[in-house]
Amino acid sequence: MKKIYFLMLFWLPLTVLAQDKMLKIEDTRNFSLYPSRLDQLQFRGEDNAYTFVSKETQALMQGTPEKGNGELLTLAGLNKHLKDLKEPELVSFPFIQWLNSSEFVWTESTTLWRYNLSQNSLSKLGKWSEISEDQDIAKNGNTAYTEKGNLMILNASNGKNLQVSNDATFDLVYGKAAHRQEFGITKGTFWSGSGTKLAFYRMDQTDVTDYHLQNYNEIPAGDSKIKYPMAGQKSHYVTVGVYDIKSGKTIYLETGEPKDQYLTNITWSPDEKSIYVAVLNRDQNEMKLQHFNAQTGKLEKTLFTETHLKYVEPEHGPIFIPNQSQFLWFSEKDNWQHLYLYNTDGTLVKQLTSGDWIVEEILGFDKKGENVMISATKDGAISLHGYKVSLKTGEMTKLTAEEGTHELQLSKTGEYLLDSYSNLTTPLVMLYTNVATTKVLRTLHTSDNPLKAYKTGQVSFFPIKSTDGIADLYCRLIKPVDFDPSKKYPVMHYVYGGPHAQMVHNTWLAGADMFLMYMASQGYVVFTIDNRGSAGRGLTFEQATFRNLGKVEMEDQMAGVEWLKKQPWIDTERMGCFGWSFGGFMTTSLMLRKPGTFKAGVAGGPVIDWKFYEVMYTERYMDTPESNPEGYKSASLLSGVTNLNGNLLIIHGLMDDTVVPQHSAAFINECINKGVLIDYFPYPNHPHNVRGKDRVHLYKKVEDYFKKNL
Repeated sequence: MKKIYFLMLFWLPLTVLAQDKMLKIEDTRNFSLYPSRLDQLQFRGEDNAYTFVSKETQALMQGTPEKGNGELLTLAGLNKHLKDLKEPELVSFPFIQWLNSSEFVWTESTTLWRYNLSQNSLSKLGKWSEISEDQDIAKNGNTAYTEKGNLMILNASNGKNLQVSNDATFDLVYGKAAHRQEFGITKGTFWSGSGTKLAFYRMDQTDVTDYHLQNYNEIPAGDSKIKYPMAGQKSHYVTVGVYDIKSGKTIYLETGEPKDQYLTNITWSPDEKSIYVAVLNRDQNEMKLQHFNAQTGKLEKTLFTETHLKYVEPEHGPIFIPNQSQFLWFSEKDNWQHLYLYNTDGTLVKQLTSGDWIVEEILGFDKKGENVMISATKDGAISLHGYKVSLKTGEMTKLTAEEGTHELQLSKTGEYLLDSYSNLTTPLVMLYTNVATTKVLRTLHTSDNPLKAYKTGQVSFFPIKSTDGIADLYCRLIKPVDFDPSKKYPVMHYVYGGPHAQMVHNTWLAGADMFLMYMASQGYVVFTIDNRGSAGRGLTFEQATFRNLGKVEMEDQMAGVEWLKKQPWIDTERMGCFGWSFGGFMTTSLMLRKPGTFKAGVAGGPVIDWKFYEVMYTERYMDTPESNPEGYKSASLLSGVTNLNGNLLIIHGLMDDTVVPQHSAAFINECINKGVLIDYFPYPNHPHNVRGKDRVHLYKKVEDYFKKNL
């Protein structure tokens, strides 16, 4: 793997002569302080032309390989059509989805609209009720949605609303994301390529225990009931239905038993005759890729099986190669997430990519299906680049030149890329690139430094070694404004540390948000480290925490603390820790198990005892409480309250349906029982995080706590 040790001393000086403004706490929600970008930049359907919405003129703009930007449709032109139809006019250009090169759709309130550019015409495709949710628009405009747990379809060809199910209850829902949105699941409906058939989840939660949250907006306070399967408890029973719009009939895939298996990564075959499902056992150590007949629901074949002593985590379905009987499959079976080429009968052709890096995404294929375009970390663990990979030879060609993290879109023909990249010294640049030549044809947008008028600290990132001396752990450091190395500064150690997250990136500000920058402007050294167990570094790195969450992570966080303590400008008597969710678990762990290290800690929405957390996530990393009692006992923070040597503030949303309030309640009860004093602040109306205008209030609370105690 290509290391990036040259970044050890790579820092970003953001303070220059003209900068005299200081960040305010309200600036944490000032979105103008983040890099500017072209709104809705995307390819025009199947075309190589790109489109975006101009913020200045509120017009839909277009560019082609041959020409620069030109106006495609103005807001005034769109409003004229709406006015002619006696419909309310728009105040800004809507968020659009291209159906093809001529037509796009958008939703406004409960209405689905289609605009045809070639005919210069606007049509209303249909409506749904105000209580509808989960809209999913197919390439032909057909739209799936849910209503009180039932699955509905808007037929775009005639505007009729079709009811797929009618027996939904609190225990039984259709078309909703299943399995607590683990395994890459983000929705509960899956259109076939033509948009004429719909696969969907049916989730029976009868066996799942009801969990009660309190709604304090009602008088008296009301009961808000959810389904929440905790680790080791009974889970829900999921099946996959297939609805055919033409016949109006529904069949179910014969996925069989056991009831608590996980049905993930539902994928249609290109000919729409088959559906592929990655079926995972509850122990999550065996995955079977199964091929079902979409007309009968019959299981036709198990293509292959993947097993692991710890866990297998499928997050991507098969990606079919155009006009060939082959597909690509993501797997971590060699420790790193790479691509494997299979025939559609399940025969492995070869491993396509390999090395100590991961493939992040498949962008698409070229016209002939000879090359696949991907984004990957081949040139650095905290960077992301685009590559062309030959399906025949595996030869790779780098498509992106500039250092940093590239967000990429590939045209349907595979000829052009839209490349939005940033790095530590570059806020954001958006490019239009030729894949064959790798040359930039046009710079579409370059963001100014949005903080150029402000005094801000130096941001840097660098690796240190893990406690076992093997892994590189990447750190982000933000020094205070007007940093003076002869002075000593307090520290805000910002921590997350859990799976599926990476805090340090080679992006603008190294991934820091405005609150972290604000705290640096208030005189704090702000530090973050990605420990073992976090994302992007391969399976061994991630699985180092298996069955014992909190142990290895703390060791690596303490390695970061020891690095800080060696710096002469750190006041080791004034160190604070702050984290949310898994970061709240880590903050509380550090306060209890490394007493005296931090004088103050703020733990938001913290996991306190993993037996209170949900089935899918917890059992992947901890197994069940019955099979791993020592691991659960070791990870529980209830037994360590008497070790607290410092000031700890717990913050929790009382409507939290992710880390339920029982976590903090149990911790407070234990503190009461043991005579330990802590601080607690609830947000009665908020779920797992505090968003909207109240987020400034949250940040004020955190800042105030550190000011008082550090």
